[in-house]
Amino acid sequence: MNTTSGLVCAHHHLYSALARGMPAPPKNPENFLDVLENVWWRLDVALDLEMIEWSAKLGALEALEAGTTAIIDHHESPNAIAGSLSVIADAVNEVGVRINTCYGITDRHGDGGAQRGLAENDRFLRECAALDDPMRRGMVGVHAAFTVSDQHLDEAARLAEQHGVGVHIHVAEGTDDIDAAQRLAESARDDWLLVHGVHLPDHHELRGTIVHNPRSNMNNSVGYADPARFTNPVALGTDGIGADMLAEFQLAYMKHRDHDIGASPDTAWSWLNGGYELVPEARDDQVTWSYATIEPWHVAFTPTIRAVDVDVDGKPALRNGVATRVDANEIRAKAAEQAVRLHAALA
Repeated sequence: MNTTSGLVCAHHHLYSALARGMPAPPKNPENFLDVLENVWWRLDVALDLEMIEWSAKLGALEALEAGTTAIIDHHESPNAIAGSLSVIADAVNEVGVRINTCYGITDRHGDGGAQRGLAENDRFLRECAALDDPMRRGMVGVHAAFTVSDQHLDEAARLAEQHGVGVHIHVAEGTDDIDAAQRLAESARDDWLLVHGVHLPDHHELRGTIVHNPRSNMNNSVGYADPARFTNPVALGTDGIGADMLAEFQLAYMKHRDHDIGASPDTAWSWLNGGYELVPEARDDQVTWSYATIEPWHVAFTPTIRAVDVDVDGKPALRNGVATRVDANEIRAKAAEQAVRLHAALA
């Protein structure tokens, strides 16, 4: 067995943990906007704080079991905004995982909805500053540039600057957001997370870290981001499809190789390690693995590598594959109950 630092999921939607088995959309999506409107935008309006809590606990538990000790989360729940970020942070920390979360503001629910999102980001960032807990951090979230007015983009950027944090935003994931580079050119900073970047020009000149989510991009049929073409730092996320970062690395490498016969696992491994620039505390976490050699040329071709023991912030969080701070069976049972409630609301 081999021991490494904890892994980082650089972009997650913890609320999506309850989406498994959800009813089929009212129409079969024909493009990316159809996917948003008929799947994810229907789901997020149905969320309440109880669903959010158990979804976050389930997502954190599954992350921990995969050796992921830090999650950068991007949250939306238009009918349960106030206090939602604290619910997520409390739930994830209870499991023993680090969290950086934000509320993704959008104009899809009018000016009032965008303002409530900004207020929740502000409230949570003030809470984080007061607690000064290395287990929880925040950013200012924006859903995607094409769903937000220029006014609210500016307000989000100013709020982030006031708190000394970056903006966490979906950028050019689909062709509907094709002009994101132009709209964000003057506001993006080095501490911003630019998620997806599928349709960004090669020389887009946006500052920030590109977060690559290959599994999600394939699932949504939006195209291949090919992050190797950018000069920006790159990190790996999942966009809500779990937090098994070794599996995401494997897919990132295979997709890169499919695109470029000369691609090496070392490149995708550097994207995986890019998470440490975003959550440096995760370097001090320790994961003991079920496989002896945790390096790119082994991991790329070895299935089902699991975490055996995990220490987070110097304290045990997983032993022999079992969470030490929570009852994993209870979390799965309660999350299943909340999934039934959520799916009923969507039926």
